Amino acid sequence: MESEAIREVLRVAKRMDDKLLANAYEGNVSVKRDGYLYITPSGKNKEWLTGDMIAVFDEKEKQVAGVYPPSSELKMHAAMYGLREDIGGVVHSHAPFLTAFAMCNMPFVSHAHAELLWDHKEVEVLPYGRPGSDSIYAGAGDILKKGKDIMLLANHGVLAVGKTAYDALNKLESVESAAKICVISRLIGKENDLPADEVEFLLSL
Repeated sequence: MESEAIREVLRVAKRMDDKLLANAYEGNVSVKRDGYLYITPSGKNKEWLTGDMIAVFDEKEKQVAGVYPPSSELKMHAAMYGLREDIGGVVHSHAPFLTAFAMCNMPFVSHAHAELLWDHKEVEVLPYGRPGSDSIYAGAGDILKKGKDIMLLANHGVLAVGKTAYDALNKLESVESAAKICVISRLIGKENDLPADEVEFLLSL
């Protein structure tokens, strides 16, 4: 019988596939529960994952379940859980619009999008790090300490954390939607920024 943690990983992974936020080779999901880390396998289509395909690791970092090896970004996921105690789920994606900002090494910020300012302020960019290595998440701790839950990985993608994987994905979807709207707006014309006092108020929330 599948555990709730495995079901959570499967549901989030399949939604990411459905929303074009992940594919077989890009994107991964993990959950940390009761000392165990559950993570999507490497190189498998997220839509077709089954419970026995989810890699499970114990506190000694030993794989104790799952018929396939874990995502190559296991180190990054494991590191996030050690950086802040309230993190219970991690989602990594190559969401197209946010990844475009990451490819340009540009933070994503808009003073025209009220919900972005209210919920996420500015999405910062970590320096480039080699995929699958410790360097890919260097500097993540500084961003997480500010209470931020989403960040760009230069030349790579986006990383979101939350109390659960559902929570992390909700944040990712929210910011990707804002990035899409802002990119389209900038193609049409110049964003109409909110008044300075309204921006200050939204950032204070």
